[in-house]
Amino acid sequence: MTMLEIMSYQMTHLEMLESESIHIFREAAAECERPVLLFSGGKDSAVLLRLAEKAFAPGKIPFPVMHVDTGHNFPEALDFRDRRINELGVRLIVASVQDAIDDGRVVEDTGPRASRNRLQTVTLLDALNANKFDLAFGGGRRDEEKARAKERVFSFRDDFGQWDPKNQRPELWSLYNGKHRAGESIRAFPISNWTEMDVWQYAKQEQMDLPTMYFSHRRSVFRRDGMLMAASEYIELMDGEEPFEATVRYRTVGDMTCTAAIESSAATVDDIIAEVSATRITERGESRADDRLAEAAMEDRKREGYF
Repeated sequence: MTMLEIMSYQMTHLEMLESESIHIFREAAAECERPVLLFSGGKDSAVLLRLAEKAFAPGKIPFPVMHVDTGHNFPEALDFRDRRINELGVRLIVASVQDAIDDGRVVEDTGPRASRNRLQTVTLLDALNANKFDLAFGGGRRDEEKARAKERVFSFRDDFGQWDPKNQRPELWSLYNGKHRAGESIRAFPISNWTEMDVWQYAKQEQMDLPTMYFSHRRSVFRRDGMLMAASEYIELMDGEEPFEATVRYRTVGDMTCTAAIESSAATVDDIIAEVSATRITERGESRADDRLAEAAMEDRKREGYF
């Protein structure tokens, strides 16, 4: 590029988001001693991993990746996780909810509405403490849910991993204060300012590999509370619930017991972009049973230490 071309160049919307996210990664890694990247196997954490890859290229990502495994995950998400980790050659830490149950750290619910999703909090906090991580990168976005809209990019947690939404530091001009005392930790959200549409447009631009469950496919499901839940050994059916075959896809990835599919024929990224542009319901609002438990369900979990 000539100097004139450089001066007249204007960044695209995605380039600005990418630049901001890379800046957050580098600032956080510089200010903290032992960071870790939380990875669910979903689209947001896949974008997070790609951004981390770019932030520290040509070197490897200089911190490990951690997955909180409920034991009730979608196999497609686990396959994607293992494939990407092997491609990047980074260290993977698996924090197991089943181990926490076996050790008596948490008690598993029983019955048709039982879910291990809320048990992730204790497992996550145990893993962060055991590895002495002082910062965890997460893929939360402000457009997902009301509680996440309250988050700063750097979210500070006390000695017990708890979040106080009324006690957050200002972030003026994208300046991030990473100072913290021993025992305290930070959750950093590099894609806070992204939307679901941004994620899919970035996935198209980067030609990203994603779990197959995001795209239209045939699956055995059953209807509960107006949502299509996967027929699975992990979910006990209630009276009147009968599995049937449907053409579906997932907008979000989580524990199988609380993540619903939507009926969709969107089989490509372009199809999904068109579908997302027409909807007025967030992916969590449409697909996450755990967020329907109460108006402040997510905020309550975040106060306890959930990411």
